[in-house]
Amino acid sequence: MTNERDPIERASSGSLDLYDVSTWEERSSLDGLSVFLWKLMAVTFRSVIILVALALLIGIVGFSITSPLEIGVLTVLSVIPALALAGYVYYSDVTSNEPLSLLVATFLLGVLTANFAALINSAFSPYFQLIPVVGMVFFYYLIVGPVEETVKLLAVRLYAYRSDRFDAVIDGAVYGAMAGLGFATIENALYITQGVEPAQLEFGAELIGVGGQITAVRALAGPGHVIYSAFAGYYLGLAKFNNENRGPIVVKGLLIAAFIHGTYNTTVGLGSGLIWLAMQVVVPFAVPQLAAYLAYVILYDGFFGYLLYRKIKRYRNTYWAVHDDKTVRDESVVEEST
Repeated sequence: MTNERDPIERASSGSLDLYDVSTWEERSSLDGLSVFLWKLMAVTFRSVIILVALALLIGIVGFSITSPLEIGVLTVLSVIPALALAGYVYYSDVTSNEPLSLLVATFLLGVLTANFAALINSAFSPYFQLIPVVGMVFFYYLIVGPVEETVKLLAVRLYAYRSDRFDAVIDGAVYGAMAGLGFATIENALYITQGVEPAQLEFGAELIGVGGQITAVRALAGPGHVIYSAFAGYYLGLAKFNNENRGPIVVKGLLIAAFIHGTYNTTVGLGSGLIWLAMQVVVPFAVPQLAAYLAYVILYDGFFGYLLYRKIKRYRNTYWAVHDDKTVRDESVVEEST
């Protein structure tokens, strides 16, 4: 705990030099060297993570995209809903505007760290597929949800979290949303590439026809990533300002995000299927399965998006309440002094 002190320091009146006894600060050349090496190791560790993630990205995507411009256009279209949701979270920050440099960096780190999740998911998936019926359920809850939410939170932790501009709990939700947007962007690009490239199509109506449905499906999946990681990011922000309970708070955020994520993956097929069957009975014409999928995603993301909205709203209301109270107290002091 940050407030804990050694018995000597607690009993001391402050007149004794307790350096290297119960307190420590940089004084000697060895101290300076130790500080330098620690900072160097921290920077090296972060750099290695980023470089490995970049290598994985190159290895996964490679040079197999035959129409990068066309794939890029479809990817941009697919992330518009997720971008809009991330924009809402950004504008809901009542404390201060986050710098563009940190937002962009977090987005790019979200793109890079997503490749760790792709690697881990691919490695574990075959083993869970060996378990009939419930294998994929365990896979979604034990691997996909926790791993993907952890790497998105890592994208925030690597850079933005360490900045002095990360100065409020709500900032965690903002940067978490940006990490989720980055994750959704590269994931959508990979899905679209895998779905379109085998056809070896030229840009035009034929490509739009093949890629359009994939783009629509991915556009629906993207906002979920923003919602999940905004929850986890919020608790990362809470942890930054409650250092004595930092670990459990971060874990709580990851548990919430991973549960929502895993539940979506587990239920989306069954849920959209049931909605489609219900539509077949109620609607007098053939309903495409994409419409049922859209309905389920709107209901699911709408519910948890509303919970995220309530959490952000509570923070905003509390922020204004304490600031209004402070204003009233300051005015009272001024009146009393005059």
